Amino acid sequence: MINALPGVDYLFNDADLLQQALTHRSAGRSNYERLEFLGDSILNMVVSIRLFELFPRAPEGDLSRMRARIVRGKTLSEMALRLGLGRHLNLGEGEMKSGGFRRSSILADALEAILGAIYLDGGYDACRKVIEDLCDPLINDLPPAEELKDAKTRLQEWLQARARSLPTYTLLREEGADHAKMFHVQCGLVDGEARTVAAGGSRRKAEQMAAGELLKLLTDRKTG
Repeated sequence: MINALPGVDYLFNDADLLQQALTHRSAGRSNYERLEFLGDSILNMVVSIRLFELFPRAPEGDLSRMRARIVRGKTLSEMALRLGLGRHLNLGEGEMKSGGFRRSSILADALEAILGAIYLDGGYDACRKVIEDLCDPLINDLPPAEELKDAKTRLQEWLQARARSLPTYTLLREEGADHAKMFHVQCGLVDGEARTVAAGGSRRKAEQMAAGELLKLLTDRKTG
C-alpha cells in the first residue's frame, strides 16, 4: 500500500487514509466522498487566504473570480492529470471500463479528497503547504482580473459604459439527444446593430459564447 504520491510533497503516516482518498464509490463503501467534502472546504479557505495576502488591493469581486479560476473542476482535473493521479485510482469494474481514470470530475474529486486526507493525517499546516505548492504557480499565472469576468458580464459592462441598452438572448433551437443536446442562442443588440449566434452543450454556455463573439465584434469595429 502506497503512502505517497508523485508530485505531492507529503508522506502519509496512515496509508489507509490515502487509499480511501483514491477510492471511487464504485469500488466500495469506504470511498473518497467524505474526504472530498473536507478537502474542498480546506482548498477554498487556503486559496482565499493566499489571494487575500498576495493581492492586498484587489476588491472582493476580483478575489472571488481569481479563486473560482483556481478551485474550479477544470483546473483541478488538469492538475490531477499532471500528477498522474489516474494511475492510482481505485475504480469499480464499470468505471474502469468506461475510462473513469480519465474523467475530469473523478480526477478533480479525488484530488480534493487527497487534500482532506492530508489534513486528517498531518494537520492544517501540512495541508496548507501542499495546497500552496500546487496552487501558487497557477496564482502567479492568472490573467488580469478583468479577463476573468465571464463574457456576458464583460459585454454588459462594455455596453453600460457607453450608455447603451443591455443585449438580448434568444434561444433559436435545441437539437440532439437528451444526453448530448446542443443549444443554439442568438445574442443581439436592442437597436439591431449587431447580433451573433453560438452553440453550446447548455443554454448558459451558448449564451456565454454568443456574448463573447458579440463583444469581439463590437470592439473590433471600434479599433478597426
